[in-house]
Amino acid sequence: QVQLVESGGGLVQAGGSLRLSCAASGPTFSSYAMGWFRQAPGKEREFVAAISRFGSSTYYAESVKDRFTISRDNAKNTVYLQMNSLKPEETAVYYCAADYRRGRSGAATSDPGGYDYWGQGTQVTVSS
Repeated sequence: QVQLVESGGGLVQAGGSLRLSCAASGPTFSSYAMGWFRQAPGKEREFVAAISRFGSSTYYAESVKDRFTISRDNAKNTVYLQMNSLKPEETAVYYCAADYRRGRSGAATSDPGGYDYWGQGTQVTVSS
Protein backbone atom coordinates (compact mmCIF):
# COMPACT_ATOMS: atom_id res chain seq x y z
CA GLN A 1 0.00 0.00 0.00
CA VAL A 2 1.30 3.42 -0.97
CA GLN A 3 -0.05 6.71 0.27
CA LEU A 4 0.63 9.80 -1.80
CA VAL A 5 0.41 13.40 -0.64
CA GLU A 6 0.78 16.27 -3.08
CA SER A 7 1.86 19.77 -2.14
CA GLY A 8 3.09 22.96 -3.77
CA GLY A 9 -0.04 24.07 -5.56
CA GLY A 10 -1.34 27.60 -5.39
CA LEU A 11 -2.14 30.74 -7.30
CA VAL A 12 0.33 32.00 -9.90
CA GLN A 13 0.18 34.52 -12.69
CA ALA A 14 0.40 33.43 -16.30
CA GLY A 15 4.01 32.88 -17.25
CA GLY A 16 4.96 32.02 -13.70
CA SER A 17 6.32 28.83 -12.19
CA LEU A 18 5.37 26.33 -9.53
CA ARG A 19 7.02 23.20 -8.22
CA LEU A 20 4.74 20.40 -7.10
CA SER A 21 5.89 17.66 -4.78
CA CYS A 22 4.39 14.27 -4.09
CA ALA A 23 5.56 12.47 -0.98
CA ALA A 24 5.02 8.73 -0.79
CA SER A 25 4.76 6.60 2.29
CA GLY A 26 5.22 2.88 2.39
CA PRO A 27 8.06 0.63 1.35
CA THR A 28 9.78 0.27 -2.00
CA PHE A 29 8.97 3.64 -3.53
CA SER A 30 11.64 2.94 -6.11
CA SER A 31 9.57 0.00 -7.40
CA TYR A 32 6.92 2.36 -8.74
CA ALA A 33 6.70 4.35 -11.90
CA MET A 34 5.19 7.72 -11.03
CA GLY A 35 2.92 9.99 -12.97
CA TRP A 36 1.35 13.43 -12.79
CA PHE A 37 -2.15 14.07 -14.09
CA ARG A 38 -4.48 17.04 -13.95
CA GLN A 39 -8.20 17.58 -14.07
CA ALA A 40 -9.94 20.84 -14.77
CA PRO A 41 -13.61 21.41 -13.85
CA GLY A 42 -15.89 19.64 -16.27
CA LYS A 43 -13.03 17.88 -18.03
CA GLU A 44 -11.55 14.44 -17.92
CA ARG A 45 -8.34 13.70 -16.10
CA GLU A 46 -5.41 14.11 -18.45
CA PHE A 47 -1.83 12.92 -18.47
CA VAL A 48 0.90 15.46 -17.77
CA ALA A 49 4.14 13.56 -17.19
CA ALA A 50 5.56 10.24 -16.01
CA ILE A 51 8.89 8.89 -14.84
CA SER A 52 10.30 5.40 -14.58
CA ARG A 53 11.32 3.86 -11.27
CA PHE A 54 14.91 5.10 -11.28
CA GLY A 55 14.27 8.22 -13.31
CA SER A 56 16.05 7.04 -16.42
CA SER A 57 13.00 7.59 -18.63
CA THR A 58 10.56 10.46 -18.64
CA TYR A 59 7.43 11.06 -20.67
CA TYR A 60 5.45 14.24 -21.27
CA ALA A 61 2.21 15.35 -22.81
CA GLU A 62 2.93 17.37 -25.93
CA SER A 63 1.30 20.41 -24.41
CA VAL A 64 3.82 20.61 -21.56
CA LYS A 65 7.04 19.51 -23.25
CA ASP A 66 9.90 21.97 -22.79
CA ARG A 67 8.01 23.74 -19.99
CA PHE A 68 7.46 21.04 -17.35
CA THR A 69 10.03 18.72 -15.82
CA ILE A 70 9.31 15.60 -13.82
CA SER A 71 11.96 14.23 -11.47
CA ARG A 72 12.21 11.98 -8.45
CA ASP A 73 14.35 11.47 -5.39
CA ASN A 74 14.02 7.87 -4.27
CA ALA A 75 16.00 8.55 -1.10
CA LYS A 76 13.28 11.02 -0.10
CA ASN A 77 10.35 9.01 -1.51
CA THR A 78 9.31 12.07 -3.47
CA VAL A 79 8.45 12.92 -7.06
CA TYR A 80 8.43 16.48 -8.35
CA LEU A 81 6.87 18.43 -11.16
CA GLN A 82 8.54 21.69 -12.07
CA MET A 83 6.12 23.81 -14.08
CA ASN A 84 7.33 26.87 -15.96
CA SER A 85 5.58 29.33 -18.25
CA LEU A 86 2.20 28.37 -16.88
CA LYS A 87 -0.94 29.20 -18.83
CA PRO A 88 -4.43 30.02 -17.53
CA GLU A 89 -5.84 26.94 -19.27
CA GLU A 90 -3.60 24.81 -17.07
CA THR A 91 -5.67 25.66 -14.03
CA ALA A 92 -6.64 22.30 -12.57
CA VAL A 93 -6.25 19.92 -9.70
CA TYR A 94 -2.96 18.11 -10.14
CA TYR A 95 -2.64 14.52 -8.99
CA CYS A 96 0.31 12.21 -8.61
CA ALA A 97 -0.06 8.48 -9.06
CA ALA A 98 2.00 5.31 -8.58
CA ASP A 99 2.17 2.33 -10.95
CA TYR A 100 3.69 -0.84 -9.58
CA ARG A 101 3.44 -3.17 -12.59
CA ARG A 102 5.20 -0.94 -15.08
CA GLY A 103 7.48 0.34 -12.39
CA ARG A 104 8.99 -3.10 -11.93
CA SER A 105 9.61 -3.37 -15.68
CA GLY A 106 11.28 0.02 -15.85
CA ALA A 107 8.55 1.60 -17.93
CA ALA A 108 5.84 4.19 -17.34
CA THR A 109 2.51 4.93 -18.93
CA SER A 110 0.30 7.89 -19.77
CA ASP A 111 -2.85 5.83 -19.18
CA PRO A 112 -4.47 6.81 -15.88
CA GLY A 113 -6.03 3.35 -15.73
CA GLY A 114 -2.58 1.88 -15.35
CA TYR A 115 -1.93 3.47 -11.97
CA ASP A 116 -2.61 1.74 -8.70
CA TYR A 117 -2.52 4.58 -6.19
CA TRP A 118 -3.51 8.23 -6.31
CA GLY A 119 -3.02 11.25 -4.13
CA GLN A 120 -5.78 13.63 -3.13
CA GLY A 121 -4.59 16.34 -5.50
CA THR A 122 -3.35 19.89 -5.19
CA GLN A 123 -5.02 22.91 -6.79
CA VAL A 124 -3.09 24.98 -9.29
CA THR A 125 -4.69 28.22 -10.41
CA VAL A 126 -3.10 30.31 -13.14
CA SER A 127 -4.46 33.82 -13.44
CA SER A 128 -4.40 35.78 -16.68
